[in-house]
Amino acid sequence: MLAAASMNPPQIDKKFLIMLSLLLVLGLVMLTSASGPVAWQKFGDSYWYVKHQLFYGLLPGLVLFFLFSHIDYRVLRRLARPLFYLSLILLLLVFVPGIGAEWGTSKSWIGFFNFSFQPAEVVKLTLLLFFADWLANCDREEIIDPHRGLLPFLLVLGLVAVLLILQPDLGSLSVIAALSIIVFFLAGAPWMHLAGISAGGVLALWILIKSAPYRAARLMTFLQPELDPQGIGYHINQSFLAIGSGGLFGLGLGHSRQKYMYLPEVVGDSIFAVMAEELGFVLIFIVLMLLAGFIWRLLHIARQAPDGFCFLFVAGVAGWLASQILLNIGSMVGLFPMTGLPLPFMSYGGTALLVTLAAMGMVANISRHVSKSSRLAGKRL
Repeated sequence: MLAAASMNPPQIDKKFLIMLSLLLVLGLVMLTSASGPVAWQKFGDSYWYVKHQLFYGLLPGLVLFFLFSHIDYRVLRRLARPLFYLSLILLLLVFVPGIGAEWGTSKSWIGFFNFSFQPAEVVKLTLLLFFADWLANCDREEIIDPHRGLLPFLLVLGLVAVLLILQPDLGSLSVIAALSIIVFFLAGAPWMHLAGISAGGVLALWILIKSAPYRAARLMTFLQPELDPQGIGYHINQSFLAIGSGGLFGLGLGHSRQKYMYLPEVVGDSIFAVMAEELGFVLIFIVLMLLAGFIWRLLHIARQAPDGFCFLFVAGVAGWLASQILLNIGSMVGLFPMTGLPLPFMSYGGTALLVTLAAMGMVANISRHVSKSSRLAGKRL
């Protein structure tokens, strides 16, 4: 039996790998198309953003994917707390002059020489590891106890939230809060605790909106985007034009008109609008089904997970991607206010892609450890 096991080592979930590969290829194709005009204007090189995505995001991300998919997840679990503490230090470094780098009005980057990265993206992964490890070690009584479950959860999440608000980076905070609450709920948190957290979050959001006029302006634009189409409402209205221009079958790959300096942030949070303009409703629906299918596959792997930590981690990754996709696309079609969040696998952002691929490596690793009985059960479902 041992010889047979060595001849047939556990394999990574094939459907997961296929869908991940398709998303990575699609992301590079769409970034190449969307980024050409703005890259030429800024750098004199139409492929500048694609090259940076390859060399600072995809290639190092694939290295991390390979490493994390082969290092036993139990080793990475033991590093959960040190990695989280290190990521908190990185969040603090963005405020240190000479180390922190500004992007617009946000101090969300650490920069040195010609290299920069965004610690908030790292925190998405390390905080998820931390919560999955901690909650997997708690019994039901601890989790439902307000002092041993709810209070420590709020203290950790609150610390991260304060550091992100000070940057400010409310988009990343929204995703981090969503994935944290999802993991807390799946670990067995009572509905009353979740309701209290949600009420507190709404109150905190109201205070943040009242304390910053530009946030209030964004909210008014979300409610009535037609009020100032050439001012604060310019971004969302140009997004509507791009999506509407795509029609049923699109203008064709590379033929977007809005990417020619009309639509802001075409390589970032607005890339979905360019995709919709070029691909049209039919193809963009297929892309959305691919994203939804990938999230479903993550949940399938989580359901077969060999232990509580693996279940919470993979389900948390699914919640992380699902919430970010929903918030990004929702803001482009007017369902949510503009958040500045990148679209996973599609938008330009080396740190985001690198960290996402590291998380995918851990998911791949966990899929290797699915028990034989779980695999058989999965085939019947």
